[in-house]
Amino acid sequence: MPLSFWEYDTFFSNVDVAVIGSGIVGLNAAISLKQKQKKLKIIVLERGILPMGASSKNAGFACFGSPSELLDDLTKYPEDEVFTTVEKRWKGLERLRSNLGDKTIDFHNWGGYEIFNSEPEFDRCREKLDYLNKNLSSLIGKRSIYKVTDDKIAAFGLTNIRHMILNSAEGQIDTGKMISALISKARLLGIEIINGFEVSSADDDGTKVEILSVSGIRFSCKKMIVATNGFAKHLLPDYPVQPARAQVLITTPIEGLKLKGTFHYDSGFYYFRNIGNRVLLGGGRNLDFKTEETTSFGLTALVQEKLEDLLKNVILPKQRFEIERRWSGIMGVGPAKKSIVKEVSKNVFCAVRMGGMGVAIGSLVGEEVAELTARSL
Repeated sequence: MPLSFWEYDTFFSNVDVAVIGSGIVGLNAAISLKQKQKKLKIIVLERGILPMGASSKNAGFACFGSPSELLDDLTKYPEDEVFTTVEKRWKGLERLRSNLGDKTIDFHNWGGYEIFNSEPEFDRCREKLDYLNKNLSSLIGKRSIYKVTDDKIAAFGLTNIRHMILNSAEGQIDTGKMISALISKARLLGIEIINGFEVSSADDDGTKVEILSVSGIRFSCKKMIVATNGFAKHLLPDYPVQPARAQVLITTPIEGLKLKGTFHYDSGFYYFRNIGNRVLLGGGRNLDFKTEETTSFGLTALVQEKLEDLLKNVILPKQRFEIERRWSGIMGVGPAKKSIVKEVSKNVFCAVRMGGMGVAIGSLVGEEVAELTARSL
């Protein structure tokens, strides 16, 4: 697609930094870099009409790890690595809130809950609560973060659940409002966000990066940041980042809804929350990991039927409900929980593999890759 002189001159000439991906990481990277060096010409390239990965499609959990998730991580990774990751998630959430404001992102600290119908799994977590609380209190400045709250199960209207553990430091946000606020902040700084620009290839020749779009638009920039997370394999084929599709649904408003807060189930593979008097529910990729390892947006009967079964038999028993909307998002996961923030080549940098925790760590990861890029300019 040939561009006019005006289009090329205004948007694609003399570009200092091109950021690929307009999600939470890409926008934070662009904003942080612009704040460091105000004269830079920065453009953000986004393949979709909105962020296409998970930033505006996730459940809006302001979380840093349920007890079962952290205990699972401790069987796979060193203790210091696990708790360093938790600290980063917590600091990232604090940065998100301070950067945009709680009112702007509709943040509420209504607590998070892990629910159990397995006695052995619950016992495993309960026995380690003091250990987890001791380690987390020094990181996030709160005591007795996790505690058993079985008495609230009936109050929330849940059934077929035996036990529940509260995370008093967990909250929820509106991810649509978050992305909208980041877009507004970027544009106020003079950062151009170009939607519908899908990168076909990017070549670093040592002095500049030449970028070609699927539609044939070609331009060069001094530096490039890849912040495409679940779609990273296209530009970073050798990096250990795999796409992970997450399927989600939301109900119509439910009169007298008792649910309030964020909830984790089955080691975090299922998650639900209230949005006003609606229920949002997602997860189920553990039913068929291979099928859900995809960059294709879509829904499967296997997962959707399981989600509806949870609504009927656990979350909204004996209550009538209707599904208003279903969708999916693409996360970036890998063999480690730590995000990849590094120099790919002389003029290309990346910030990918959020591990399903983009809301928590995206702000900090964006700032980290911005700092890395700034030092090379």
